[in-house]
Amino acid sequence: MKLFFISLGCDKNLTDSERMLGLLRREGYEFTDDETEAEVIVVNTCSFIGDAKEESVNTLLEMAEYKKTGVCRVLLAAGCLAQRYRQEILDEIPEVDGVIGTTAYDHIGQVLREALEGRRSLCLEEISRLPSMESPRIVTTGGYYAFLKIAEGCGKHCTYCIIPSLRGSYRSYPMEQLEEEARQLAASGVKELILVAQETTLYGVDLYGKKTLPQLLRRLCRIGGIQWIRVLYCYPEEITQELIDVMAEEEKICHYLDIPIQHASDAILKRMGRRTTQQQLREMIGRLRRQIPDIALRTTLISGFPGETQEDHEELMRFVDEMEFDRLGVFAYSQEEDTPAAGFPDQIPEEIKQRRRGEIMELQQEIAFAHSQDKAGQVLEVMIEGKLADENAYAGRTYMDAPGVDGYIFVNTPLELMSGDFVRVRVTGAAEYDLIGEICDESAQ
Repeated sequence: MKLFFISLGCDKNLTDSERMLGLLRREGYEFTDDETEAEVIVVNTCSFIGDAKEESVNTLLEMAEYKKTGVCRVLLAAGCLAQRYRQEILDEIPEVDGVIGTTAYDHIGQVLREALEGRRSLCLEEISRLPSMESPRIVTTGGYYAFLKIAEGCGKHCTYCIIPSLRGSYRSYPMEQLEEEARQLAASGVKELILVAQETTLYGVDLYGKKTLPQLLRRLCRIGGIQWIRVLYCYPEEITQELIDVMAEEEKICHYLDIPIQHASDAILKRMGRRTTQQQLREMIGRLRRQIPDIALRTTLISGFPGETQEDHEELMRFVDEMEFDRLGVFAYSQEEDTPAAGFPDQIPEEIKQRRRGEIMELQQEIAFAHSQDKAGQVLEVMIEGKLADENAYAGRTYMDAPGVDGYIFVNTPLELMSGDFVRVRVTGAAEYDLIGEICDESAQ
């Protein structure tokens, strides 16, 4: 049977999708990228903010049409939206034949078999369960980089976030399992490992009684074939000196950290349930830059949080201007039901949230362009991602760029390169968030 799979939302959700794909391949399903010829359609949904929920619902409704007009026999909903609104999905979208919760994705084969037999099912597990890692993965990112999810859930309970209710408390995967998975990925051709979790910095606290991300990183650095290791989603209050030391000492670890700070006003940080003050953020950022001078720092912010005054917004703007983050994303606050912040007074009108978001992004664009111009003349190692159509040029990424969220460097060369090749490139120019360069040796690795 032919199966069409859609994965929405974050890279953590993508790793779940890749495990489901591996399970379904083992059961004999054939994959197609044409939904019109699919007999089975699976949508792995997202429910993080309003826009993500809307996209998930619209995708389910769109795929439901193929139950009427195509050859589709089974439509399944998995992931965060399925966990959060499981009964509503079954009630409101009769074309959906099965719903799979966030901690039950390793049961997809059973749910699909039941659906093919005409039984509509709701498959949930305890939210504290750690899904099995034994199933094979089908890496969907091109084969030369892959995400390695090191933990499930979150225990921070920020007042705006629904994730602990959908994904449970923080649970780390055992180090030996992660190391074995990384070895399998390396053997399949993966050259860049990207460590993800709701928060990577707390890795191991539940299993080993202390933060053991540094030890995990050292073990992963010993795996042959892996050339880059990138760490995402490090909460600033959990970054230890040991982690900084490992990043500085291990050549394979990219000098790049994603540090979601969300705001810089102490009053707003407190209302968000965050565990840092602006002064602590300044100290951590300063420490990272002193000890790893070429580190690229990425962060995310929320504009228009309930109670945010114009003064709070201007304070955040000054902070962004002074810190000069290399990469920065901004979300307008989304009022999520079942979160404490949804009931806070002083909700901000949507037009003000969007205006403030736009002002921050405009400022960041100026900062990013200035940083890009400063790179002129530097020689950087670049991972090739693909060739530009009808040009002797390729798109690639430097250590400063995570896939899907950051920019590219466009490399002019007559050489024939392959996706996943590493080359040395001299930066010759900049275009907003992207760099332009020329290959400066002929040794593609």
